[in-house]
Amino acid sequence: MSEHNFTKENLCPNCGKIWKPADRQDHCPNCLCGIHHEDDDGEICGGTLEPVSVWIQEDGAWEILQRCRLCGHMTATPMTHKDSRIKVLSIASKPLSTPPFPVEKIRELTRIMGGQGDIEQE
Repeated sequence: MSEHNFTKENLCPNCGKIWKPADRQDHCPNCLCGIHHEDDDGEICGGTLEPVSVWIQEDGAWEILQRCRLCGHMTATPMTHKDSRIKVLSIASKPLSTPPFPVEKIRELTRIMGGQGDIEQE
């Protein structure tokens, strides 16, 4: 593995965009990927951190949840004003657009969970 160091200008390992990091920004503002520098044991990883979700802290600050493609480590990084809002919203809405079950089975799943399973028609 090669070690990636962030300099004044960075080349994104995922999308190839060149970007200048702002304070506390350790990910590409275009695709929200970053470099996983060290694993839990302090060993160099060098894998690509890909965005998998977002969450909002109690103080209202948004963070991007990332998973390393190489070792699977999960991390959170603060969202910045330079981050692509379209990319953030696409990550946030992914669970709604791709539910973990077939949408056609909602009626059956509702019935199994004790609900009526019927949709009232007016």
